[in-house]
This record gives sequence, C-alpha cells and structure tokens, in this order.
Amino acid sequence: MALELTDANFQNTVIESDKLTVVDFWAEWCGPCRAIGPVIEDLAKEYDGKINVGKVNVDHNPNLSLNYGITSIPAILFIKGGQVVDKQIGAVPKSMLEKKIQAHL
Repeated sequence: MALELTDANFQNTVIESDKLTVVDFWAEWCGPCRAIGPVIEDLAKEYDGKINVGKVNVDHNPNLSLNYGITSIPAILFIKGGQVVDKQIGAVPKSMLEKKIQAHL
C-alpha cells in the first residue's frame, strides 16, 4: 500500500531515504488523480522493498505542493537522494511510470 506522505513525515520518509521514492501529488476531487490511484497502489505492491511509493494530498499538505511547485495534478515526482530526478504530470499508463522507475533503480 502507498504511504500517506504529509508535511510532517516527508523529510524522514522521502528526503532522508536512500531508496527511490515515487510521490503522487493528488486530491480527492481530481478525476485523473482517482483514475491513476490504482496504478500507484499496484506499483507500491510490485516494488515493495525496492522503492518507496507514497501519496500527498495537496489539499491537506499545501506546503509540500508549494515547495515542489505543484500546479497541476496528478503530479508524480521521482525523488532519490533528496533530489527530484524525474517527474510526470497527468495520468499516464502504468508502463510509462515503470520505465521511469527502472531508469532510476
């Protein structure tokens, strides 16, 4: 299951992690966000132990959205070593996200 990331736990869970972390910025009212939600959950299961997969609700964690310049959702950031190494804006097929994950493993 994808981790629930918040303003409070983001530093420890994502920035200080030595693993690649896939972060889905989303909101409950966002149709494309709901569409890609199951894909994010699948990735969390399939890559369990290899990478971290988490979700940030932009309505509940506005500071993270501001810090990362999130203006459109869903926005999926790929963070490794505390740095954004890739990103994907909008709902895309699972295969596109898997390619990005593989490129940074």
